[in-house]
Amino acid sequence: MPRRDGGSWNAMIVAYSQAGRAAEVISLFSIMNGAGVCANEITFAVVLSSCGNALESFLAKQIHGLIVKHGFYHNVILVSSLVDVYGKCHLIDDARRVFDEIKSPNLVSWNVIVRRYLEAGNGSEALTMFSRMIREGFRPMNFTFSNALISCCKIMAQEEGRQIHVVAVKWALDEDDVVSASLLEMYAKCGLLDDARHVFHLHGPRNVFTQTSLVSGYARLGRVQDAEYLFEEMHERTTKALELAKRMVREAGVIEMDHVTTGLALNLCAGLSDSYLGREVHGFAYRRGFFSNHLVGTPSWTCTEKCGCLRSAELMFSLMASSRDVISWNALLSNYARHGRSEEALGILSRMQAETTPSKFTLSAALAACSDIPSLEQGKQIHGYLLRRRCESDVVVRGALVDMYSKCRRLEYARKVFDEKGPRDVVLWNSMILGYAYNGRGGDVPHLFESMQAEGISADGITFVGVLQACASSGSVGAGREYYKSMSEIHCLMPWMEHYECMIELLAKHGRTGELEDFIRQMPFEPTAAMWARISDCRQMQP
Repeated sequence: MPRRDGGSWNAMIVAYSQAGRAAEVISLFSIMNGAGVCANEITFAVVLSSCGNALESFLAKQIHGLIVKHGFYHNVILVSSLVDVYGKCHLIDDARRVFDEIKSPNLVSWNVIVRRYLEAGNGSEALTMFSRMIREGFRPMNFTFSNALISCCKIMAQEEGRQIHVVAVKWALDEDDVVSASLLEMYAKCGLLDDARHVFHLHGPRNVFTQTSLVSGYARLGRVQDAEYLFEEMHERTTKALELAKRMVREAGVIEMDHVTTGLALNLCAGLSDSYLGREVHGFAYRRGFFSNHLVGTPSWTCTEKCGCLRSAELMFSLMASSRDVISWNALLSNYARHGRSEEALGILSRMQAETTPSKFTLSAALAACSDIPSLEQGKQIHGYLLRRRCESDVVVRGALVDMYSKCRRLEYARKVFDEKGPRDVVLWNSMILGYAYNGRGGDVPHLFESMQAEGISADGITFVGVLQACASSGSVGAGREYYKSMSEIHCLMPWMEHYECMIELLAKHGRTGELEDFIRQMPFEPTAAMWARISDCRQMQP
């Protein structure tokens, strides 16, 4: 080609860019600029993209100067590309300065700055820019919602995450796979597992990523039963988890199997209730001499118990005499209680006291066993022990005491514990609200709910289960309707299945057939046969 004009250079640069050859793009642009050939706006945009890929921050600043020199700085798309490339080159302050110089940022500009702040590790500023974007009338794309929700994960901003969820619902983006997966991840990372599960069942894509997010969240909070249920429900995840455990055991050359990873594999088998694989891992631990270590011993017998062999689990526990600790005893007691063997669980507490001092978590589990039987006398004995230990004011213990006395139909004792001096968190308030509802004192719950709000305690999903149950028992249909409405409008809470069931019970129990039918038809999921049956029950109640 004897004479190369700007069009020829531009075509060549674009071709190399489309082939992903960033270094050649930068080299060609340098030669083009040295030859005095003027680049157009498309060329600058392509070269900037290549600078970002090659992290050529110095060259990016030179191109920035050329854009200003050639009078292209008014081009929003081009300047947004500058913001993008500075962010990619880890020059986030320069990116923000350029962004602030854009007179009228467009959707691309806002999307870029949110993403780059997130990648720079500044989740707080990413959320600030996301909020500004909405206030200025822009509608974020699905991946921008995702970036904002990931920012919430980074800084544990659960309230901001809830607000973003509300906006996503408003714009019907909550059903988008990208957004719903990010919502699930945000709720799980912030410890809001019930909200995460609601998103998972309502909209969430059923894939390994979302399943892992939810199961990991349950594991972090110790909600093993929920994790087990999800494992059983998701066959693909179960298969992959089994393969992971097998690799941990059979490919020790790839994964170093120490007492920590062996304990992890045993916990995985326990979660899957896979007795065959559990025995295989247990044998591996025994051969390696890991069994005496409590990090392996406890998961080993827990795995045996989870697979339905309580007698074998008890035998293995007795073999751990030299290494068992409070955690081991807690797990044994909780396992018996979980299998409905509460009286034996309380017997384990007596054995434990002969060997070590129970922790507040041990005693809380024992109180839960008393609630299950129910056994008021044994509950009082544990309460007395707590008083002697001077730990009755602990908020976890008080919650367990309130629950125990409520289940034993001694609401006056529960209220006395609740009213004692000491901190009161949402769990303690929920225990008291549920206690009133359980004992048919629903009319007292609204005042309790108002007192909770006055103390600055934010209601959660469990709070509203208790409040709605109370409305159903007391016949407060109008109040129940308002509480349900306030969940999303005031408290930014998405209803769970339990809330829908409470509303159905409220309307059906008090003969509101028309409202009941409308409510069931408007639910965001397919009603169950039992829900439809409540309409017939409601009609039969009418004269």
